[in-house]
Amino acid sequence: MPEADAVALTETDLKRLASLARLRLESSELVVLKDQLGGVLDLVDQLQAVDTRGVEPLAHALDLELPLREDVVTEVNRREQFQSMSPQVESGLYLVPKVIE
Repeated sequence: MPEADAVALTETDLKRLASLARLRLESSELVVLKDQLGGVLDLVDQLQAVDTRGVEPLAHALDLELPLREDVVTEVNRREQFQSMSPQVESGLYLVPKVIE
């Protein structure tokens, strides 16, 4: 597979990205940011160059199965107790003041 061309970021690109991200950057910070983002883009280029044909997608790197437990009730129903403390209840529902018209 041919190696991808490296993406060269310009100062204009960086200023545009900073504006979109609502960042205020000084000129000295642009130099550092250019190097850091360039490194990230180089890493992405390396990853894209890897031949992944025949590799099945995974949800997780390890083929793990979580043990399942029985779906059983472990708490007692205390709805009546909780609703007895509420200012207003109707048909098992809590009534609250209307907030949005």
